[in-house]
Amino acid sequence: MNAAGTNERRTLSDAERLDWLRLARSENVGPITFLALLDRFGSAAAVLDALPALARRGGRRRPIKVCARAAAERELEALALLGGRMIAMPEPDYPEPLAAIADPPPVLAVRGRADLLLAESVAVVGARNASANGLHFAERLAADLGAAGLTVVSGMARGIDGRAHAGAMETGTVAVMGGGVDVVYPKENRSLFERLLADGAVISEAPLGTVPMGRHFPRRNRIIAGLSRGVVVVEGAARSGSLITARLALEQGREVLAVPGSPLDPRASGPNRLIRQGATLVESANDVLDALAEGGRPALSEPRQRWPSDAQFEAPEEDEAPPDARDSVIQLLGSSPVPVDMLVRQSRLTPAMVATILLELELAGRLERHPGNRVSHSQPAA
Repeated sequence: MNAAGTNERRTLSDAERLDWLRLARSENVGPITFLALLDRFGSAAAVLDALPALARRGGRRRPIKVCARAAAERELEALALLGGRMIAMPEPDYPEPLAAIADPPPVLAVRGRADLLLAESVAVVGARNASANGLHFAERLAADLGAAGLTVVSGMARGIDGRAHAGAMETGTVAVMGGGVDVVYPKENRSLFERLLADGAVISEAPLGTVPMGRHFPRRNRIIAGLSRGVVVVEGAARSGSLITARLALEQGREVLAVPGSPLDPRASGPNRLIRQGATLVESANDVLDALAEGGRPALSEPRQRWPSDAQFEAPEEDEAPPDARDSVIQLLGSSPVPVDMLVRQSRLTPAMVATILLELELAGRLERHPGNRVSHSQPAA
């Protein structure tokens, strides 16, 4: 780490929180890039100042869209009027298991009981077009897990998700939204949404007013898995979002559990496949509790990010890159993802040089990041 900072959590000042939100809402700044930029420049304010120049060096022809201060202020004010608040990653109320994943959301909008984010959690997810037995089992399982002291996390979708929330409402449940925390989706879950605001929690990394789209749900699912010690899949087709959540949980080092079903029911194909691949078979809440006890707590990575103040931060001395360094890296990139360490070896540049070039290219819209620290070329922004 470049700063003589501390790993201790701290509450951001109003100005810092505003800068964190502005950076998170700026164009081409994803969660991984956010942390890389913060690591290099030391504060969100410094990154915001540097963004235009970095994007130009990456080959961007039009100015990068940096979130305006007024827009961020309006979002925070609107969230406060809804009774919610924004929690940034360094703050004590931000859940540690989520902070430990490869791409944690820098900021989370929260409505309802923020204290539930700090409780031990387990996710219960499944099919939208669930069977009657699946719905009944999900609700009973969630109630039993809640009675055992676990907070149930799900995605407030119709079907299994909604029943899991309903079952755990008395003990505590968290809904991770695919859109903004002010958007009820699906609309038939409005009464459930209102109950969650009163007795549970609703969270999202998306801006207020965001209407969920298909591309939002994998990002939502990584948060569901990241909050949880384990993910239980009740029903779901082989290519369903529930299976994506299970895969993400496995990548994050969390327990994967599944409820078996009839091979004649397509909705059981996903859980049955997971069990064949080694997931824990679940017939009751005791199976979940036993699996979590055997596995212990998830092995969370060391905090990758200290939280320096501007006074603590000293910009690193960087090796001066050769004039053709950027072109060398661009030539090595293709449409297929390639590991970053391979780029370092083949370009014969230092890791710091390659990291800087990749940041510039990403901010210019010329780079896409993929799981496993891999990157690929994308078309430059106009």
